[in-house]
Amino acid sequence: MTHSPTAPPSTPATVDLGGIRGWLFDLDGVLTPTATVHMHAWSRLFTPFLEAHGAEPYTDADYFSYIDGKPRYDGVRSLLESRGIHLPEGDVTDTPDLDTVHGLGNRKNRAFNETLAEEGVEAYPASLAFLDAVQRAGCLVAVVSSSKNAPAVLEAAGIADRFEVVVDGQVAAREGLPGKPFPDTYIRGADLLRLPTTACAVVEDAESGVRSGAAGDFGLVVGVDRGVGRDVLARLGADVVVDELDELIPAVERAAATEPTNPREDTE
Repeated sequence: MTHSPTAPPSTPATVDLGGIRGWLFDLDGVLTPTATVHMHAWSRLFTPFLEAHGAEPYTDADYFSYIDGKPRYDGVRSLLESRGIHLPEGDVTDTPDLDTVHGLGNRKNRAFNETLAEEGVEAYPASLAFLDAVQRAGCLVAVVSSSKNAPAVLEAAGIADRFEVVVDGQVAAREGLPGKPFPDTYIRGADLLRLPTTACAVVEDAESGVRSGAAGDFGLVVGVDRGVGRDVLARLGADVVVDELDELIPAVERAAATEPTNPREDTE
């Protein structure tokens, strides 16, 4: 099921989840509200940095346009490019005080981890209810996140044991997979579930993440509107857009009632 940009997306009441046997979840903003933590960390990084460089001030709109869903250093590059600022690349070992692409990325990561340790994080109740529903229906699940902090966030949220497959920024770096908006990390998630991409649904809240789902041959792309905008998510390729994932539970139950199946029956 591929959404045409010229046609309206499905609704929770009309979406057909028949044939979907695997669910590939983004983490930040889909399963956990860590997107807020990330937003605050990016703001703390770029607000003083851009002011010191005499550039246009940082806003939340910059987060959604240039950073959201991308690997950390790609987010730094994208934001700097939007302001016409050029910095040395540096190296992943750069200390957070260095004004390099990697130094800024490491500075942001330090702020994120400090905030996570101080405040903790809880999974969205509606997302947990949906996760329960798809697993109850016999579907397989995976987390596909650009963040290298995904395992720590899953542990902090108390849901690490729900996911045997996690494709995060560390896996992508180790395996040489390009990050979102390319579809490669989601394709890898489907591979690790031992399912064809056409039997998997991608669940995303970020512009770059929806683009990555739309760029691959996936059975469905679900957009969760956490601030990007329903029209934007649909235009970028979401087949169905929801405010909360539990809106799709009736569709999961409809599909399970009509197509009880072994998730991997066609792939053995």
